[in-house]
Amino acid sequence: MTPQKIVIDADPGIGDALAIALALIDPGLEVVGLTAVPGIVSGEQASRNLQTILSVIDPALWPRLGWNEGIDSLLPRSQQTGLLLPPGPAGLGDLQPLEAPLHQPHEAAKLLTELAKQYPGEITLLTLGPLTNVLLAMERYPEFLPQLKGLICLGGSVSAGGDITAAAEFNVYANPEAAQTVLTFPATKTIVPLDVSRQMVLSFDQYDRLGIDQYTRVGQLLTALLPYGLRESRQCFGLEGLVLPEVVALAAVTQARLFERESMLLDVELAGELTRGATIVDRRGIHRWQANLDVLTAVDAQGVMDYVTRLLRLVMPGSGG
Repeated sequence: MTPQKIVIDADPGIGDALAIALALIDPGLEVVGLTAVPGIVSGEQASRNLQTILSVIDPALWPRLGWNEGIDSLLPRSQQTGLLLPPGPAGLGDLQPLEAPLHQPHEAAKLLTELAKQYPGEITLLTLGPLTNVLLAMERYPEFLPQLKGLICLGGSVSAGGDITAAAEFNVYANPEAAQTVLTFPATKTIVPLDVSRQMVLSFDQYDRLGIDQYTRVGQLLTALLPYGLRESRQCFGLEGLVLPEVVALAAVTQARLFERESMLLDVELAGELTRGATIVDRRGIHRWQANLDVLTAVDAQGVMDYVTRLLRLVMPGSGG
């Protein structure tokens, strides 16, 4: 079977880094591009983190890398992170990011448009951060979204409330204007809301059972990310596990059978003092109002965990015991 072409737009982040690593080792995927976006870390830091992940994994076929020069993260300046895991100094747990910039960096939104033109109708774009780059790509190339095979966005909430504020999920809150434009555009797209994405929690026992070999490339990355994330989750939230919404979003691309979905009409609140960035879903069933995207409504979380275990066994045969 021909691998599915995917581009991942991200602001890594422990969860983003794990999802990207899994995508790079999944034989069913061809990661043709990775693009950096400001989010929980700055655009510049996100770029360095993507470069670091690639350098550690060193896949046989390197994707093209889209750089971002944004110098600020989009977390509230109070540094109150709500239910978000604090990003730490650089976002990659105990892994020290590379400092050397690319020799000839490609700007992220420009790379997105180039890839859409190069592979019309073939690329699934998975966004793990704010939708800033997607909006810029749409402004640069109006046919950008129609040229994609599909757009899957980690973001929003249906009835679970928010994570960065009581009402808003961070990826939408960070740039609600971009989210509104992208999510209401008439094109094939799916969101993975908090209601579903927070269903996968990696416990300390599950991490131990993964049997990660720290002397492999993937093992080196995971041992820098996951123990740090587990410790921070326990310390910050009192949880005996690490919530991994980004891995659920990756599984939405590769393991669609694990999800239930429903077409809905969605908009984004831009003006409310307490509700800015909230995703508002109209579920009244008024037929003359056409749904504008698919929303994932349920997930087989154990199935996602099994998917992760299968991928790790490919690169660490002794894992997952």
